[in-house]
Amino acid sequence: MTIDNGIDTPHSDPSLPEPSAELDRLYADFARNSTAPLWTQTNDLMPFTPMPSAIPFVWRWAELLDIAKRSGDLVPVGRGGERRAIGLANPGLAPTAYATPTLWCAIQWLGGHETAPEHRHAQNAFRFVVEGEGVWTVVNGDPVAMRRGDLLLTPGWHFHGHHNDTAEPMAWIDGLDVPFAHDMDFGFFEFGSERVTDEASPEISRSERLWAHPGVTPLSGHGPRSSTPLGAYRWEATDAALRNQLELEDEGYPATVEQGHAAIKYTNPTNGGDVLPTIRCEFHRLREGASTAIRHEVGSSVWQVFEGRGAVILAGERHLLEKGDLFVIPSWVPWSLEAESSFDLFRFSDAPIVEKLNFARTFLPPAR
Repeated sequence: MTIDNGIDTPHSDPSLPEPSAELDRLYADFARNSTAPLWTQTNDLMPFTPMPSAIPFVWRWAELLDIAKRSGDLVPVGRGGERRAIGLANPGLAPTAYATPTLWCAIQWLGGHETAPEHRHAQNAFRFVVEGEGVWTVVNGDPVAMRRGDLLLTPGWHFHGHHNDTAEPMAWIDGLDVPFAHDMDFGFFEFGSERVTDEASPEISRSERLWAHPGVTPLSGHGPRSSTPLGAYRWEATDAALRNQLELEDEGYPATVEQGHAAIKYTNPTNGGDVLPTIRCEFHRLREGASTAIRHEVGSSVWQVFEGRGAVILAGERHLLEKGDLFVIPSWVPWSLEAESSFDLFRFSDAPIVEKLNFARTFLPPAR
């Protein structure tokens, strides 16, 4: 019996050994000793460019909201299930509910007057709100209001729960580094309070009162931290920053990343770096009619349309997008954006991991 060595190249290839009974016995012994020769795997282990298993994919917000609402009607939230969160499962990574090999994204639904109990985990997390209000996320005992356009942070090993003060349900997206932590065997988890440790509903959280003042840092801050101590990045500030970039562009100043394309990165006020050690969060605004250059990037990202209409071109395929729609860009897949109207998008990526490990690379094909 001939052992399949996983190579389809004809045996006349001078780089491969000649077939023989002795070679068959050698390959059988490789398998018996749980070993695998490099020469049968080189194309898989060391490709000329990244060859992601994840595929470009688009999820429609209207459909996600529908299944989230039906989940709210049928599935309780509480200890055991913990969260009514529905992960976006990339078809190329089945059966895992991973959006990319490093990023997890879910739509979470909390019904009127419901409370999601507290827990904590090693994984880093955030929440982004595309619509709605009335929920407070309580992070290490600090209640933080969740409103449209807000980015809410839950660094790893921070206790957190959510409570809805209204009769109306609310949905948002969660982003975590679950796949990275899981596959690296980094994960820890611990239950907290059955409800939340502080059920107050303040307009502004304690972390914002201390850290959300632009250009200044409290001397009580005790130096750089790996994750942001600021619990919320408010839409009003994000909107103003993007609007001002485009105004400066109109006045002839170099303020945008591309013509008609304003963008910001949410930053950690203690060190100027990313808000989380494993996840980068950004917001992008394109003028009506603007488009971005086609680019390839090492690392993966998930995007959500916050407002407006447009399209994303993923590996040459054009997908029309509306408010709330989400899409994933795997590593090295070419992409670009087109704005039909003013087009606002939230993005999160694994860029901090890629950059810290010195794998970062971007390629912009020459314009035709």
